[in-house]
Amino acid sequence: MRSRAPLAASIAAYLLPAVLTAGEPPLPRGLLLDGAVSGSLAVVVGERGSIWVSRAPAAGWRRAESPTRATLTGVALAPPTADGSPGVGWAVGHDALVLGTRDGGTTWTRQYQGENLQDSFLDVLALDARQAIAVGAYGLYLSTRDGGATWERRQVREGDAHLNRISRSAAGTLFVAGEAGTLLRSRDEGLNWTPLRTPYAGSFYGVLPLDRRTLLAHGLRGHLYRSADEGETWQEIPPPVVGLLATAVRLRSNLILVGGPARALAASRDYGLTFSLVPGAPASAVAELLELPDGSVLALGEAGATPVTLP
Repeated sequence: MRSRAPLAASIAAYLLPAVLTAGEPPLPRGLLLDGAVSGSLAVVVGERGSIWVSRAPAAGWRRAESPTRATLTGVALAPPTADGSPGVGWAVGHDALVLGTRDGGTTWTRQYQGENLQDSFLDVLALDARQAIAVGAYGLYLSTRDGGATWERRQVREGDAHLNRISRSAAGTLFVAGEAGTLLRSRDEGLNWTPLRTPYAGSFYGVLPLDRRTLLAHGLRGHLYRSADEGETWQEIPPPVVGLLATAVRLRSNLILVGGPARALAASRDYGLTFSLVPGAPASAVAELLELPDGSVLALGEAGATPVTLP
């Protein structure tokens, strides 16, 4: 499997209204692949360079002007500043492209574009307003320590396996999930990476840190594993969903959701030890689950942004 989240090849309609004339506040439309929240700010991205921004749940969403038509696959926002001013963030995607914002998503500029436009970034993590790491297809790995002014490309794993997602725990430990059973861990903000021994040789699509040491790793064919020691050992969890588990999220209520396939969303109330299916799951494939500042949850995917009814 050679992509972060295989979704339908086409969308029946691509409607991106800036404002709806009546009814509820508008939700982003079109194929959406990732989202990020920092304080009261939320940003989601997707195909054709689409970037949607919300500064308060009641205010709805506005589509930001994008400097690209390339598909954007990942977005990250730095932690909010002490004075609550608009934040720094990055978006990555196809065409070896990295975009940056310094005003909370209102404007975006190109910060990096590789020479090989066949390269694709799949995810990005903002460590703070100056440090970010982007990962992608065929082992692509890029980092900045000066707010995006310069980017360094290097290899962190032998071979050309896709690096699908990067995440950070409450302890500051970083994790990368990828193809061929790839799980990597860094305890020094990405300067050095250690491969973790894993019980599964297929593709992982993410590591969800639950606290400083407890992790959930999710991947193809419903594979789900839990670790209580920062990835030293793993316990297989009975598969809640048959298919690609593309995304997982721990809500502020400690409810854990995992999803990916159409009409298949699972929840855990015991910190990831067991899962059960959630009624009324989104009818189309989901690439990301995003908890908004008001505690509501959006499923991002083929149908755009779809509200999730929590169990």
